[in-house]
Formats: sequence, C-alpha cells, structure tokens
Amino acid sequence: MKTTKKLGLLACLATALSAGAAFAGSTTYPLTIENCGETVVFEKAPEHAVALGQNSAEIMLLLGLQDRMAATAFWPNQVLPELADANAQVKLLSVEFPTLENVLEQQPDFVAAMLTTLMGPDSKVAKRTDFEELDIPTYLSPSACSTKLDTSDAYGSRDQLWNMDLLYQEIEDLAQIFDVQDRGAAVIADFKSRETALREQFPKNDKLTFLFWFSSASPADDAYLGGGNGPSAFIADLLGGTNALKTEAEWPTLNWEGIMAADPTVIVASQVDRNRWDLDKAENKIKFLTSDPTVSQMDAVENGRIVVMSGAAMNPSIRTLYGAEEIAQQLKAIDLPQ
Repeated sequence: MKTTKKLGLLACLATALSAGAAFAGSTTYPLTIENCGETVVFEKAPEHAVALGQNSAEIMLLLGLQDRMAATAFWPNQVLPELADANAQVKLLSVEFPTLENVLEQQPDFVAAMLTTLMGPDSKVAKRTDFEELDIPTYLSPSACSTKLDTSDAYGSRDQLWNMDLLYQEIEDLAQIFDVQDRGAAVIADFKSRETALREQFPKNDKLTFLFWFSSASPADDAYLGGGNGPSAFIADLLGGTNALKTEAEWPTLNWEGIMAADPTVIVASQVDRNRWDLDKAENKIKFLTSDPTVSQMDAVENGRIVVMSGAAMNPSIRTLYGAEEIAQQLKAIDLPQ
C-alpha cells in the first residue's frame, strides 16, 4: 500500500470511530457465530489468539489486535509494510506449516485459519475438533470453505468466481468476535472504494487474458497456477480481463506445453518470499521465461507483457486487492491489445 492508501485507511478509521452510531454496537457475549457449517460460541473477546495463515494474521493486524495475538504461522510473503511494526510484536511460529503441538504451546483462546490445509479434515496441522475438544473456539475463512472438496486437489475447486464479499464477511466476523466493529467497518469501506476505483479504471477487454504463475519446483516440473475461478481470476476480472486458465481447480498444475497453448496476453510472475524453491522468486521466473528457447517465443514474453505480483495475492485474502493494484500500476506501461 502506498502512503496515500495508508492515509486513506486511517481517515476511514477515524471517521468510523467518530461516528460510532453509524456502525454496529458493541458485541454482546456469549456470542454465537455460524462459520463454515460450525456453530462457535465465544464467552468473551479473545485475548491470546493464534492466526494460521497470512490472511488471518493480517486482518487481525489491520484491526489493531496485535496485543491480543499470541502467534502466527504460514506466510508466503512478508507482512504488509504498514503492518510491520505491529507484526513485530507477535510471535512467529513458522513461515511454513506449524505443528499442532507448537500451536497449543501458545495456550491460545482462539485459533483462526485461512486454509483447510491449515485447519480442516485433511490438514497438515490440525482438525477443528482438535481445538474444540480443548474448548478453544475456531474460525475458518469463508473463502476456504466455499470450495468444493470433491477433487484430488487439497484446495478444492470453484464453479463460480470468487469475490471480495467472502473477504468482507470474514473481516466483519472477526471484528465482531473481538468487539472492534468500528475498525472492521473502516477497513471494509476502504477496500470497497479501492475495488470500485479499479473497476472504473479498467473497462472490459475481451482480448485481455492473464496467466498467474505461483511457483514451480524446477523449470522441468509442472507449474502451480492460479485456477479459473479463484482469486487470480477475480484479479483478472477486476482489471477488465479473464483468466487464461478455465479449470475449476483452485490450484491447478500444468506443464509448459499446456501453458503455451493457453496463450495468455499477460503473464503474472508471483514473488513468493518463503524461499522453498528457486522459482519462488519473480526474478528467476522472468529469467526462465525470457531465456528458455521455447517458452520465450510466447507472445506475452516476446512483447514484454510480464508483470510481478505478490504470491500471497493468489490466495483468497486481503492481499488479493493489493495484488490487483500492483498489476494495475504495471499495466500502464504495457501495450495491451484492444
């Protein structure tokens, strides 16, 4: 976020705080939340929360809850710069998947997760019942449980385009759980205005397609890509185009023959900060795209239509909007087909 955007959010927050009557009142406890098919009861506002996943953590930080957070885990990218000071006050368990034991060692009174792989039936970390049996309330991102899990993909699939309404529901729920509804309303108002601004800036262009490359274990391996109806497709739609991939899978893998056949107008090379693979780095993706004898012949590569975006934006999260804004700035310097 640029300074102007940060100031805009602070202005929205100040307006919300000075006009409390315009927003929901204080939370009444016990509070009952319906979340992803589960009924969760909160006897009081959490004071020692664990956030599993960058989105869950950054929402809490945006809501000013760092003093009520025990720990975070699973960060594909570094925290937003304007949240760095607040995040430094919170313990980091791992940028990858933590263990259940590691989470429980923090003695959490609330656990929120952004993905079913972090808290779900086949999770590498924990099932919701693991916490429920210990009387620890949980919350799973509505975006995570809106996918269909009837495929071999652990992240599921979508038959409809993801949109920010699921994210706004998540912000609203967390704000109510922590009794900071005015802060939640300010964040949502800021995001909605930015979403509207992008749509107004980029009219529909039927010739504009995007391919979103998250990472690959190596150039010879299939690439992990943003699926046809997921957050990446939402970014493409927000910018007037469509996703070059039409699969329903949230995170499809595809070889380079298939990617070339998709023939995207623009290739989005994500920057992933975790350093699991060399191709996590955007600069290494671009080096491969421009040097490989075959891939370099793609129209998007030959015409310099490669842009860089945070990998976290490809997850359903607040970072999705930030990613769209990152691409929007770069598209201004690119000659796009009309």
